[in-house]
Amino acid sequence: MNDAIVRVPKPYNEPVFAYAPGSSERASVEAELDRMAGEEIEIPCIIGGQRVKTGRLEPIVMPHNHGHVLARFHVAGPGEVERAIAAALDAKREWEAMSWQSRVAVFLRAAELLAGPYRMTLNAATMLGQSKTCHQAEIDAACELIDFWRFNCAYAEGLYAQQPSSPPGMWNMVELRPLEGYVFALTPFNFTAIAANLPTAPALMGNTAVWKPSESQTLAAYYTALLLEEAGLPPGVVNFIPGFGPELAGPALEHPSFGGLHFTGSTQVFRSLWQRVGQNLDRYRSYPRLVGETGGKDFIVAHASADDDALITAIVRGGYEYQGQKCSAVSRVYVAASVWQRIEEKLVDTIASIAMGDVRDYRNFMAAVIKRAAFDRHVAAIEAARTASGVRIAAGGETDASIGWFVRPTLLVVDDPGYQTMKEELFGPIVTLHVYPDQKYSDVLEIVDQTSPYGLTGAVFARERGAIDQAMAALRHSAGNFYINDKPTGAVVGQQPFGGARASGTDDKAGSPWNLLRFAAPRTIKETFVPPTDYRYSFMSDS
Repeated sequence: MNDAIVRVPKPYNEPVFAYAPGSSERASVEAELDRMAGEEIEIPCIIGGQRVKTGRLEPIVMPHNHGHVLARFHVAGPGEVERAIAAALDAKREWEAMSWQSRVAVFLRAAELLAGPYRMTLNAATMLGQSKTCHQAEIDAACELIDFWRFNCAYAEGLYAQQPSSPPGMWNMVELRPLEGYVFALTPFNFTAIAANLPTAPALMGNTAVWKPSESQTLAAYYTALLLEEAGLPPGVVNFIPGFGPELAGPALEHPSFGGLHFTGSTQVFRSLWQRVGQNLDRYRSYPRLVGETGGKDFIVAHASADDDALITAIVRGGYEYQGQKCSAVSRVYVAASVWQRIEEKLVDTIASIAMGDVRDYRNFMAAVIKRAAFDRHVAAIEAARTASGVRIAAGGETDASIGWFVRPTLLVVDDPGYQTMKEELFGPIVTLHVYPDQKYSDVLEIVDQTSPYGLTGAVFARERGAIDQAMAALRHSAGNFYINDKPTGAVVGQQPFGGARASGTDDKAGSPWNLLRFAAPRTIKETFVPPTDYRYSFMSDS
């Protein structure tokens, strides 16, 4: 046994590959794309290390070419949930007894495997299965996930090192236990890194997990599960059960050993899960920890002193990268009238110039939305805008589902800042913009704060420091991640801990010590070296 007081290697952010023409990384990812596109694999559940096939198969297609089947996964049902819970509880006895250094070593190895031999596998699976460009896949499936694992290990060390003071004659300490029971990780389609972090962050702290990935992200999730196996994660610590949330959430939340939920997805779903947990409180051994990052109606406010080109770039990148399918994506913009007069033509022309199509064509900035239901939702919003009073489609508005689920980047300009698309999350490439009088800056800040129920990300563009400070104060509760003269997307682990409140979630900041602490149950221990042997205190003496 190693009795040394060890230190986790200092974490650093993984460098982002450029994928320039002729580069080795371009050649590597193209070879992996060709391999994946040329095969159709069968994905089992992985429960307690065992491959489990249910016989009920569901296809995984390319969103940008929905006639192309990449894989078929075995759909888990309630029986597989029960089996996964049993495996998680069985594995937990040894996993939580393992030294924290040994658990950390598993995830540090996982980070290095992803930085090396698994990098192009996860990038290619994310590109094809989730319709991400090579850059969007690289910063997500590779760099952000590597960063999660490296930084979380260092944060865990810091949490274990935080200890109380010990006066003479005693030794006080705090032990961070895992939660009783198992953690249910319900993960989204849009970020491979988030999908992997939700089960593994609790696991790092000694918990075991039942992981239900999004059916639209199952391909990359499966390769992540294989990577974790190669990294040395013991069987049953993270149990992989692909399937459909409405069928699996009930059994996962009703078991008496349910200890916690780690969730990223829609506000509506998170609220329904919270309500279900509340209805089951009498059956649980402990109060479950509920950690969720949900929706957003993220904003940019442009003051009259805003820089034109910086603002245009932020709207385009913030609103349309990955088809606007980021919880942090810009979807509502408030622009001072004098600025709008200067940027309108250039912004519209820039949006019109955006290339979109197959992710294997590197000229494309955008690809397809994730599935037919999302496509239909965006079509409905655009068609409603065509006939709405005081709404103008300034750019985009075209859709085509013949080959892939393509929605052109669309800009709506509205007279009413309370128009539907200024309030409701669409999760697609539709940005709504309102022009306000320059002198109404204070009023528009109040409108930004009150219009939407969300509180995830937002940005202010201004050269004048007073305008920046005014926005920071007025919008203090409007965004958990607030950006000054930058787009409100692209938070980096170790630099901008991510999460918001209000209808956007519990603000537990993924990629931070605060998130890890939610999956720990502290126990205070006091040891007295020479305990008292008489119950009487000195004040009770007669003299």
